[in-house]
Amino acid sequence: MTNYDASDITVLEGLEPVRKRPGMYIGGVASAGLHHLVWELVDNAIDEAMNGHASEITVTLHRDGRSLTCADNGRGIPVDVHPKHKKPAIEIIFTTLHAGGKFEPGNYKTAGGLHGVGASVVNALSSELVARVRRGGSEFEMRFHAGQVQGKLKTVGKARGTGTTVFFRPDPEIFPKTEFSAEVIRERLEVASFLHKGLRVVFADETQDQKHVFHHESGIVEFLESILRERKQRSVHDASFTLFRENGLRIEAVLRWTESTDEHVRSFVNGIPTGSGGTHENGFRAGVVKAVRNFIETHNLSPRGVTLTAEDIREGLCGVLSVFLAEPQFQGQTKDRLNNPEVQAAVDGAVRPALEQWLNQNRSIAEQVVHRVILAARAREASRAASAAVTRRSATSGRLTLPGKLSDCTSTNRRDTELFIVEGDSAGGSAKQGRDRSRQAVLPLRGKVLNTETLSIAKVLENREIADLVTALGCGVGPGFDLEKLRYERIVLLADADSDGNHITTLLLTFFYRHLPQLIRDKRLFVAVPPLYRIDAGNDTFWAKDDDDKERILRTRVKGNAKPEITRFKGLGEMMPKVLWDTTLNPATRQFVRVDIADALETDRIVSELMGKDPSARFHFIMDRAEEAQALDV
Repeated sequence: MTNYDASDITVLEGLEPVRKRPGMYIGGVASAGLHHLVWELVDNAIDEAMNGHASEITVTLHRDGRSLTCADNGRGIPVDVHPKHKKPAIEIIFTTLHAGGKFEPGNYKTAGGLHGVGASVVNALSSELVARVRRGGSEFEMRFHAGQVQGKLKTVGKARGTGTTVFFRPDPEIFPKTEFSAEVIRERLEVASFLHKGLRVVFADETQDQKHVFHHESGIVEFLESILRERKQRSVHDASFTLFRENGLRIEAVLRWTESTDEHVRSFVNGIPTGSGGTHENGFRAGVVKAVRNFIETHNLSPRGVTLTAEDIREGLCGVLSVFLAEPQFQGQTKDRLNNPEVQAAVDGAVRPALEQWLNQNRSIAEQVVHRVILAARAREASRAASAAVTRRSATSGRLTLPGKLSDCTSTNRRDTELFIVEGDSAGGSAKQGRDRSRQAVLPLRGKVLNTETLSIAKVLENREIADLVTALGCGVGPGFDLEKLRYERIVLLADADSDGNHITTLLLTFFYRHLPQLIRDKRLFVAVPPLYRIDAGNDTFWAKDDDDKERILRTRVKGNAKPEITRFKGLGEMMPKVLWDTTLNPATRQFVRVDIADALETDRIVSELMGKDPSARFHFIMDRAEEAQALDV
């Protein structure tokens, strides 16, 4: 028996925990985690700006694409010796977790970084970091390597003004790939310039010899216009509702109703995007619904025979919500969701009366909004019955109500349209951003896909995810199936290129085989083949769908003495949208496998054995083919 005592307990000191478990601090070491290092430094610079101490931020992506500098003209990190720790404050900030100037009131009114770990985490995960500070007429410099100080703080010369400049190079021992995406950085910086109106944000992209300057005096009002252009959405009304309120909590909001069938709200806290929403978004949505409902009831505009739901009111809503507060409670260091319970009531209480007053003051706009809401409600109730329409009609012509999570394509003709069925919001987000919006739709399925092999159609349709899929297809299921009502020319199953992804694909194939076999017979069902590996060799990049493909590429396509750099994708959600487009969505470069039934009896037997309730049949099936399992992906 192995002894287990105090000597087996490991204590990680200093920045060791960050290097040992980087995922706890930046969410992972793939592309999102790599770019999170940039966001930490940018957020620190923005904190100076939002508190009135800086007016310009410059981010430089250096020519190698693997190093970056973030500079601001704020107050500059303090360089004097800390009275307790007897070290320069700049050294403490970059080498100690939970050290910073945002814990005490008075230093910052609002800030995105409140945990005091951002700068030190960037330092810990960088092979090289150089911090320069301009204060008191001098410029100071301190160097670091993997979180460790490389020499003392030194004065490098005289300087005018104040500010902080941080250069860093991510450590290749931590990150499998250290090349930054200029497009991702550019988009994030432009959003920052929208959220902090008047702030000048400069992005110098040395990899492309380009310089981008962002400066938006109208702030989120311009941001909403940019989003509408990007999404190619037509507004139901011309003017936008805007809200700017500050009473302890600063709230900025702008919204319009569009002809889109989905709801699109982008939310931010202290300038940080909250992709998973939170209490501020909940309050925003509740306030909008209450305001519209109150307006309808006050003016006796309720339609006969139709009950308006919150989803009807928010259908087609496109908005931006930005809040600033002193003590945000984020869900984790990546700050993807706000948890402050008091913010929900505050945002609700600000949005509801302001929007209701705006509707009363703009009656023509209000009537257009109400008309839009009533049409959504009638379409929702009409969707319970079969519809003869094949084309997607506009939001004002009474089309089927589609699942809110479906990102539909804009084409009004079924020809050459595709529905990608993906697992999870993360993969769905990459697919939505990377797709061709005109003809490619994306439906993310959440949670475990139901095994429908032994279930009746009535039981199957009790599952929300399957019911949403059937609604999106439009052709019905079971006795009511009508191929002419199918809304897309092709249905594509898009899952991760690993064992979990194969399992999800198998479950979906079981559903289509048992309950929508007509789509298979009509050659409408396909399985996408995303890459599992990226192989960079010199100036060449190759994509491998599995281990065998990877070995074949290394053996036959890597030239000369080129040392290949291999990246394994953990999932579709880790792929940049452009990569997903280039490898999996682009008709010119992608690979699809069409689902067909070559031998009906053999197919029926295999599906029954693999997916049925009898475990002995499944056991024998697996054991009979055990020799075929050369390497399991677990």
